[in-house]
Amino acid sequence: MTIATGDSVSIEYTGRLEDGTVFDTSRESVAEETELADEQPDREFTPLTVEVGAGQVIDGLEDALIGMEPGDTPTVRIPPEKGYGEWSEERVRTFDPAELSQQLGDEQPEEGMFLQTQDGNLAEITEVTDEVIRVDFNPQLAGETLEFDIEVVSVAN
Repeated sequence: MTIATGDSVSIEYTGRLEDGTVFDTSRESVAEETELADEQPDREFTPLTVEVGAGQVIDGLEDALIGMEPGDTPTVRIPPEKGYGEWSEERVRTFDPAELSQQLGDEQPEEGMFLQTQDGNLAEITEVTDEVIRVDFNPQLAGETLEFDIEVVSVAN
């Protein structure tokens, strides 16, 4: 059965950056090899099931699935505009250190620390001085070309 919009599709996948760094996978063996399993100890690495056309995955991955069939194992490259978008300076905000420290409670803001936003995304503190704290609200994979090894496990309409 060829995948079309509206189908429920289960896939195994491994996502890599252009330099080969694995940033996500559904395969437990890959997660263990790359230490993703250590970084996400509560996660179950199992096939991902999505409804094609429902916006549950990035556009480039969704587009790539259309026309595939169970058993297909392509590698697809996804440019930033079909992934997490281009990195933008407009998504970097500055805060008064006292204001942000108050929001964090007892935790001291440090460069490299990640904050969870109200919409569930992560933002990275990129600079901490006495005068200002800079926080980058760009998605972590913004500006990156992504490569996915995909295996179509099943398709249902």
